[in-house]
Amino acid sequence: MLTRRRLLTGAAALALAAGLGLPLAPRGASAQSAEGRPVDLAKVMAPDASALPVKALGAANAPVTIIEYASMTCSHCAAFHTTTFPELKKKYIDTGKVRFIFRELPFEPVATAAFMLARCMPDDKYFPMISTLFETQKVWAFGNDPAAGLLQVARQAGMSQQEFEKCLTDQALAEKVQASALYANKELGVNATPSFIINGKVYSGALSVAEMDKILEPLVAAK
Repeated sequence: MLTRRRLLTGAAALALAAGLGLPLAPRGASAQSAEGRPVDLAKVMAPDASALPVKALGAANAPVTIIEYASMTCSHCAAFHTTTFPELKKKYIDTGKVRFIFRELPFEPVATAAFMLARCMPDDKYFPMISTLFETQKVWAFGNDPAAGLLQVARQAGMSQQEFEKCLTDQALAEKVQASALYANKELGVNATPSFIINGKVYSGALSVAEMDKILEPLVAAK
């Protein structure tokens, strides 16, 4: 059985240890950066911007691209995904106006482990798993036994205990998840979650639907 001790000393923790020293902000960002900070789009979209395959929703040729950096144990990220994201998806992603890319920025081993679980799911189950993890975050993320909580979520998603343990002891996967955080921090200056890169500008904080509208509507109208 993958206990809390094994979870925190396994592949996820080893990968995270390699990244310690990142000048990351506190776990979540509640304050919004209304104007947005310009960022080099070439670096944002570079092949090595993520060590793992791109996870995206929406049309590839959408006029607006949103890249979210999140941590699975970030309460502000969970708030965004359970309140703002469903409306964002309905209004912009499903209508072909926005391409949404999700990237990992874990702050500690439990978040890394949760990302690993999502990455171990079949492609069509990745985003549903991300949604489930955010919806159940209070159950698994902050208790005394996160391994047991994550196993419960994994089982509900159709993963066996053997598959669960194999996933969370995959050192190569853990290192790749962490590589995404290292790149975002060192090359793009992203140091808080959630952070959104929207057509070349970085916005930090759990943006509301109204705040997203204010940013996105002019971009969509300009295309």
